[in-house]
Amino acid sequence: MQITKQLAIFLDNRPGTLARVADALGAAKINIYAVSTSDTVDHSVVRLVVSDYRKALHVFEQHGTLVVEDDVLMIEGSNKPGELARIAHLLAEAKVNIEYCYSATPSDSKSGAIIMRVSNPSKALKVLNS
Repeated sequence: MQITKQLAIFLDNRPGTLARVADALGAAKINIYAVSTSDTVDHSVVRLVVSDYRKALHVFEQHGTLVVEDDVLMIEGSNKPGELARIAHLLAEAKVNIEYCYSATPSDSKSGAIIMRVSNPSKALKVLNS
């Protein structure tokens, strides 16, 4: 479990846009650990946790892409029923708000990771590590 940087980029909502982002990161030898997209009528917000966020910032800025960075939690844990509920209850009891989260884990995997943006990452990390 750690606090890490997440990059949010704002892109046109058109075919091939995400492919170009993935191409640019791949060419720069930057691995994508987590990705989430959400759309509006005319653009998409792509949130990424990557192996080298500073290098990724440079890649996006070179392409003229608007980038916002945030501290998020990367929580690695058991892939079992109730795990998200356990985490959410601990944070709620500590008055830490979960602003959003995303995850994907293969069904046969014993562990997985959740990316969470919370109101107080340092406090959340302390609560979840105790």
